[in-house]
Amino acid sequence: MKKWLLIIAVLILIQEWDRISAEFSRPEPITGIGSGEVVMYATAWCGYCRKTREFLSERGVPYVEQDIERSAEARRRYQALNGRGVPLLVIRGTVVQGYSPKAILAALGR
Repeated sequence: MKKWLLIIAVLILIQEWDRISAEFSRPEPITGIGSGEVVMYATAWCGYCRKTREFLSERGVPYVEQDIERSAEARRRYQALNGRGVPLLVIRGTVVQGYSPKAILAALGR
């Protein structure tokens, strides 16, 4: 019985590792980013867009979000960037396709 409880606890720990590790390692805010230097093309329903919003917010990065389903102008700019999925970020002129923390931090200069 104890073995089963231990196995279940380990499985839960593995499943929730991202949430647990985030609580213990709060990132330092990223400074030197002005408003409008980060633009995120996204949709309201996208799970990776939500993760990107959380990632940027946790680091104190100001960004402008453009919903490509609600704004024809945002959709046009997204298509001009050869967007093939969401989120698509433009960070200081660098285009980052999808949710990629490493690429986002690299574009931010971290």
